[in-house]
Amino acid sequence: PLVMALSSCLRLACQNVGQHLKIRRVFSCVTSDEVCSLAAKKNDHDKRSWKKQTRKVSNHWDLDVSWEERLSDVVTPLWRLGYEEQLKIKFVEQKKVLQKLASQLNQLKEISKDQVEITQTPEELCCPLHPVVPSPIINGYRNKSTYSLNKGPDGDPKTVGHYVGSCRKRNIVCVRSHHLLDMPEKHKQVAQCYEEMINQSPLDSCLLFHDGGHWREITVRTNRGDHTMAIITFHPQKLSQEELCAQKEFVKDFFTRGPGAECNLTSLYFQESSMTRCTNEQSPFQLLYGEPHIFEEILGLKFRISPDAFFQVNTAGAEILYRTVAELIQVDGNMVLFDICCGTGAVGLSMAHQVSRVLGIELVKHAIEDAKWNASFNGISNCQFYSGKAEELLPQLLSSLEEECSLTAVVNPARAGLHYRVVRAIRNCKLIKTLVYISCKPEGEAMRNFVELCCPPNTQKKIAGEPFALMQAIPVDMFPHTSHCELVLLFRR
Repeated sequence: PLVMALSSCLRLACQNVGQHLKIRRVFSCVTSDEVCSLAAKKNDHDKRSWKKQTRKVSNHWDLDVSWEERLSDVVTPLWRLGYEEQLKIKFVEQKKVLQKLASQLNQLKEISKDQVEITQTPEELCCPLHPVVPSPIINGYRNKSTYSLNKGPDGDPKTVGHYVGSCRKRNIVCVRSHHLLDMPEKHKQVAQCYEEMINQSPLDSCLLFHDGGHWREITVRTNRGDHTMAIITFHPQKLSQEELCAQKEFVKDFFTRGPGAECNLTSLYFQESSMTRCTNEQSPFQLLYGEPHIFEEILGLKFRISPDAFFQVNTAGAEILYRTVAELIQVDGNMVLFDICCGTGAVGLSMAHQVSRVLGIELVKHAIEDAKWNASFNGISNCQFYSGKAEELLPQLLSSLEEECSLTAVVNPARAGLHYRVVRAIRNCKLIKTLVYISCKPEGEAMRNFVELCCPPNTQKKIAGEPFALMQAIPVDMFPHTSHCELVLLFRR
């Protein structure tokens, strides 16, 4: 009878979508043992129904919360907390990552009869976890921001900002981002001018490719010297070359002689793109005005930045990150360093004076051109950079090295993690004794990489090399006010 009564109450409470407090009151008069007993009797179907109900709740906007607050909760979900509290939350999340990894490695250890090396800590982590290294700058730290274009809360289709909602739920609203804590004032100024510019244009914004329209997002990049690069993405649809030239002239005139001149842009780029994302090779970045690059200084080195080159979004935090990597590696003069997913070469170049040789691999061709320029400008001659897929280049480069050299690898992939063939090449090269993995999303696909690095040899997967052991983990906060941070993992064998 108790179970039936509680179930009836629960159904009634769930009908009031979005009112979680009423559900809590249903259970407030029941003892914890009775609740546990009830929960134990719920089957998988009930659990799925409850999850669906929760998703329905999250689809409805809270009318008492402003659009600015909603956007802050999406982009910078920790913005209401003091910075010390944010670091505590991030530390707990990194503990969960290592606990999950420890669980998976322990399962492998049981199956493989102790072929997996794991250092179990008292908190059931797979290695010691250091405290989160804080960011030197907490507000306005981003050196790159991309602003979208869509219908705002008032229905204006030429609103420039960031999204609340999702395409899947068909409830996207574009909210102006002038209040976000992670973005510098210069980025917000350029975004505001861009919105003013497209409102002067008779052309529509491109909300859905098949519905027509032309104006799309704008990306803003800055350095610590307040130099600014803006990249405007434009869908050409069926415009003629003459009409496209007229639009480019309109953009240039607005930002050099019109109201946008107050942004004092160093570089103004224009990209014609009929795809969601495209590279410079697919659709070249066209320089409308100014210098082709901006420059940044990190750890005493000068770096050149192209429109699509990867560069850590928190410059001051990047210096902390690179120092952390160097300390973990314990660099020496005989070491050959592989910088995989190297971007503009920052990690390898920052350690080049302490090692014998640096080999960098990066998919983006422009970034490799920047890396080569960076090495030459800074007088560094022991670095070589290669453009292409790491899973194709790495085995070739490893096979060409001498047997007696000491190899260390640093990998800094995107959120999708490393391609399986890259992990296999690292595992099968017996000369690589040390590996540092920099992950911006360790709870995602990177977790698969961690397991593959530590698993026993597997003939079916063509993994012949000895497994690595995870020795240390250091979280570095590069993204204050968000739930993310970089996790730096040291593997040895």
